[in-house]
Formats: sequence, C-alpha cells, structure tokens
Amino acid sequence: MRTTVVAGLMGVMMVVAAVHVAAQVAGTTTLGVPATEITTLARGWSAKKQILGKPVYNDHNERVGDVDDIIVAPDKSLSYAIIGVGGFLGLGEHYVAIPFNQFKSGDGKYVLPGATKDKLKAIPTFNYAK
Repeated sequence: MRTTVVAGLMGVMMVVAAVHVAAQVAGTTTLGVPATEITTLARGWSAKKQILGKPVYNDHNERVGDVDDIIVAPDKSLSYAIIGVGGFLGLGEHYVAIPFNQFKSGDGKYVLPGATKDKLKAIPTFNYAK
C-alpha cells in the first residue's frame, strides 16, 4: 500500500513539474502593454471615441456620410473607413470602403475632398466577408 501511495505522489509531482516547465516556456511571451508605453498609447487615436460614428464632409462642407467601421488590411499596410451613405436611420444605407489616406482632417472634422453622396453611392457596395 505504501508503495502505491508513494508511486501516486511521484506521479502527481511529475505532472505538476511538467505543467510548471510548460508554463515557463509559454510564459516567455509578454501579454499587454508595458507600463512604459501606456503614456504613448494614451496619446494615440481611439477609434470608438474619435472616429466611429463621426460625420464625413466634402470640401464644400456638405455632409456626405458617417464613419461606420474601420477595416485594417490583413498585412496591416492600409486601413479603410467604411462610410455609410444615404438611408434613413440606418435603413437603405449604402456602405463604401475609402482608404484613410484619402481623408483630410481638420477642425475636428473628416473631409473627403471631391466627394458627393451621388459619387459615393456610385462606388461598389462594401460587403463583409462571411
């Protein structure tokens, strides 16, 4: 009986040791942002607070749509704003993807030079991949 108990304890200790070793290997990746980067991060843009839902104007100060979403390309090389154009209370809205580098910002507004509602509606509809 004593041999069985000792063997059982040895088995448990080996499992605990194996888990501890695996945890050390898996723990080599740092999660989150180091405290030294928090200040830099706080000075960045918040998509939720500063971009999403904001109106988009053309260079004649006419409202042409609203920023509905942000898409980052898989290779992270370019980001797009999904603009909702037309519709009423979200019904019948036409969504288009516009590269961020086509926008100008100033006076707290997003400006898409040369845009009109008709021109944006003529762009192919953006559909999310399923």
